[in-house]
Amino acid sequence: MLEPATLAWLERHLAPGEAVADARPLRGGWTSRICALRTTDDRELVLRSFLTPFFRRHAPGLLTREAEVLALLRTTDVPAAEPLAVDPTGEHCAAPSLLMTRLPGAVRLTEDTGAALAALLVRVHAIAPAERPRPYQAWTAPDRVAVPRDTARPALWRRAVAAIRREPPPFTGRFLHRDFHPGNVLFAGGDITGVVDWVETSWGPADLDVAHCATALALLHGPAAGLRLADHYTTAGGELSADPRDHLYWRLLDALAFAPDAEKLALPWRDLGRTDLTPALLRTRLEDYLAAILERYQ
Repeated sequence: MLEPATLAWLERHLAPGEAVADARPLRGGWTSRICALRTTDDRELVLRSFLTPFFRRHAPGLLTREAEVLALLRTTDVPAAEPLAVDPTGEHCAAPSLLMTRLPGAVRLTEDTGAALAALLVRVHAIAPAERPRPYQAWTAPDRVAVPRDTARPALWRRAVAAIRREPPPFTGRFLHRDFHPGNVLFAGGDITGVVDWVETSWGPADLDVAHCATALALLHGPAAGLRLADHYTTAGGELSADPRDHLYWRLLDALAFAPDAEKLALPWRDLGRTDLTPALLRTRLEDYLAAILERYQ
C-alpha cells in the first residue's frame, strides 16, 4: 500500500532494526490518507499523507503546524499523539507526510457524547502556549454563503446571512483546535483517549470552537443536540460571549460555512456507518439548526 520512497523514509525514523510490518488505511478522514502502521517491534503508529493537489500545496504549513502543536500538547493534559517525524514538502516521501504515535480508542458518533466533548474543549481552551498560534480564519462570509437554490425557506437564509453581516464581536483569545467535532475525538469505554487533526490550530474566541462542534452535533443528531453543547461547555467551567447577539454571530458564522447541504462533513461519517446522513437530511437539519439558533439568540 505504501510507496517505496515512503517506506524508506519511515524506516529511517524507526529504531535500529525496526521495520514496517503492516500498513492499513484508517477510515474517517477526507483531507488526507491516514494509515495505521504496525512495526516489527510491535509498535502502533499513524502516518498522515496529503495526496490531492490542493492539500499538497498547503501541506508545508499544515503539517509543520500540526507537528509543532502535537509537541506542545505533550506538556498538557490534552490527550494527543506524539510526533515522530515530518516531511512537510514531500521531499523524501511520495507525498507530504507526518509520522506519529497511534492513540487508543475509536470515533464515537452517538448522541451521548456532548458533555464529554464540551469538558475536553474547556481543557483545550485553557492551554497557554509561550507563543500563540496563528489568528483564526473565518470559513465563510455573508457574500460567500452558498444558499440552497431550491430552498423552501429563503427568508430563513436571509435572516441568517444578515446576522453575520457585521464586524466580528470583540473576544478574549483562546487556544483553539479549530476543527473540533466528534469525528476528531477518540473514545474507549466512556473516556476520551485522544484528539486528532490539529492542522487548523489557531488563536480566537472559544465560541468558535464551541460553534463548530455544535454544528456537527446538530447535523449528526438534530438541532437540539447542537444547542445543548454551549450549556455543557459553561457547566464544565468554560466562558462564552455574554451578549446573545455575539454568540449568535459565532454560531451562524460556523453553520453557514456548511451550506448548502453539509455533504463534505458527512462523507467520512458515512464511512463510519452513518449511512442515514443523506444530502437531503443534512440540508433539512442545517436549516432547522439555523432556525433554532435564530430563535434562541436573536
